[in-house]
Amino acid sequence: MHLKDKVTVVTGGGGGIGQALCERFAKEQPRGIVVADLDEQAAAAVAERIGGTAIRCDVAHEEQIRQVVERANETYGPIDLFCSNAGIAFGGGVDAPDDQWQLIWDVNLMSHVYAARAVLPQMIERGSGYLLQTASAAGLLTQIGSAPYAVTKHAAVALAEWLSVTHGDDGIKVSCLCPLGVRTKMLEDSGEMRQLLEADAVSPDQVAEAVVEGISEERFLILPHPQVARFVQQKAGDPDRWMRGIARLRRGLYGSSD
Repeated sequence: MHLKDKVTVVTGGGGGIGQALCERFAKEQPRGIVVADLDEQAAAAVAERIGGTAIRCDVAHEEQIRQVVERANETYGPIDLFCSNAGIAFGGGVDAPDDQWQLIWDVNLMSHVYAARAVLPQMIERGSGYLLQTASAAGLLTQIGSAPYAVTKHAAVALAEWLSVTHGDDGIKVSCLCPLGVRTKMLEDSGEMRQLLEADAVSPDQVAEAVVEGISEERFLILPHPQVARFVQQKAGDPDRWMRGIARLRRGLYGSSD
């Protein structure tokens, strides 16, 4: 799909990858871009620069995503591309508090479910539409130091796969964005993981460029870090060896778990 004359919604569009997506999409002469973000001022600043529309949205709440879809339809017409991009991260294992597990589940997975529920009927009716879901390389591999992040990003990848398989015959295209380290505030706040990811980290603008290329080719997996494909092959080829290697990396960062 090409983005010229298309209507696009980007959640988490006020900063990081979402901001870069909005700014890059704007260069493709779209019909309109809706910048949705929990930080209304940040969304407004991005929308002003690109000539889009800003909407405050907490993606953990389905009704707010539905309102974004309704506003986009009223302002620009039917949505061609919905980028379910907003996400959060924090550390911890299975002992992380239940409220943190619930919050990251709602933001990193259920927001994608809510978005699909909201836009699929109109897309299926006209026989075309595109869903971009931002997951993470953690959804294909794992995330050292954060069970909630690893689990929810795996779930996001699984949902994207299901949507692609189930609705491809309806004319719906799906891409799943799975970067490693990206130079955003999330990476800055990642603690010990920062030293592991920073060397190969890319800019949000590089991610956005990869997304435009991936969408134009209608690729399911969009991997701004090509080495992720190799890591996935290694994991599938010998899971036990791969997990032993990741465990060694974890010990190097955190020490023994004994």
